[in-house]
Amino acid sequence: MAKLYFYYASMNAGKSTTLLQADFNYRERGMATMLFTAAVDDRFTAGTISSRIGLAAPATMFDTTTDIAGLALERHAAGPLACVLVDEAQFLTAAQVDQLAHLADAHGIPVLAYGLRTDFRGALFEGSARLLALADALIEIKSVCACGRKATMNLRVDADGRAVAEGRQTEIGGNDRYIALCRRHFVEAMAEARR
Repeated sequence: MAKLYFYYASMNAGKSTTLLQADFNYRERGMATMLFTAAVDDRFTAGTISSRIGLAAPATMFDTTTDIAGLALERHAAGPLACVLVDEAQFLTAAQVDQLAHLADAHGIPVLAYGLRTDFRGALFEGSARLLALADALIEIKSVCACGRKATMNLRVDADGRAVAEGRQTEIGGNDRYIALCRRHFVEAMAEARR
């Protein structure tokens, strides 16, 4: 029975690297996969999932209007898909997460979704919230705060490295804009930013 998996973590935890390794494992055994990545994430080459350690693979870009299930089923009809892998899954809509669940439930295609759980304010993204509600398996990929505790939060910082407490939910960036922190240090930094 195919399942919907949600692999979640803070920034810089290796989500894309883990996705690319899973994809490699399927392809090495001669199995077809389909990769998706968010069009809004423009840090790397468009239509490519890239990891900070140098791994990369081509992917189909999605935005809020993309019929992910339709694209996957079209590809599946041309030759069976062994797995669908989604990077930056926090940017999915709730309806797109429902499509991923349908791929697993009705068509027997396992779906592995990788993304952030929460934004820079500690609030759930729409896609993450729906994945937390529907996924058959929730897998945390661990990262570490500078203090040594598990990092679970994503602190947005300005150009001077100061915490940012307000702004749009989505602002694309890497190490220059976000720091993975434990909850304690996140709360302290946000309190400082609001003073």
